[in-house]
Amino acid sequence: MSNLLHLDASARRKSFSRELSKAYATTWRAAHPDAGYVYRDLAADPVPHITEAWTELCDYVLAHEITDISRYGEAVRTPAQEEAWTTLKPMLDEVVAADVVLIGTPMYNFSIPSSLKAWLDQITFPKMSLKGRSFVVTGARGGAYGPGTPREPVDHEERYLRDFFKGHFAVEDVTFIHTELTNSLLDPAIAHLRDKHEHSRQAALAEVTR
Repeated sequence: MSNLLHLDASARRKSFSRELSKAYATTWRAAHPDAGYVYRDLAADPVPHITEAWTELCDYVLAHEITDISRYGEAVRTPAQEEAWTTLKPMLDEVVAADVVLIGTPMYNFSIPSSLKAWLDQITFPKMSLKGRSFVVTGARGGAYGPGTPREPVDHEERYLRDFFKGHFAVEDVTFIHTELTNSLLDPAIAHLRDKHEHSRQAALAEVTR
């Protein structure tokens, strides 16, 4: 049975990244009616930052060359490490069980929200492979950061996530779908780009449902 892990990271309850991730999840679940589904709202229910005890777990896994994710619990030796493990284990289990990981996230200050970074830090261990899974990122950006645009070089959202998923998790199937120019709805200086924003939004909605 297939499983979908769905994460949202936008601080806004009504956001374009949430709109896209919801459309994707709804379409995916309709196509897989018997599939498992887990949802996490990383903004409404923030993941705590890693602690020193978490780093000790990480050090143990690395020093003992543990590559089997199911064995990470062997690193627990102290009460503080037990607390850290209790926090991260449910999140780790969700990722391991997923066939598709769906992440709805805006771009904040050229990168990802701290809520998403905290989740990534919690579930990531050295030499950890999630090969065979698919990652889908539905994003929203205030400006235009696509190929050939003046701001393409400062897109540290897609570039970071793509490099991370492929370079660290060995995930080859990574898809990004963005709604761009969302700030045109608020910023008078780029209000003339609202038609381009709406075109981007509709194209993104068509892509996630496809």
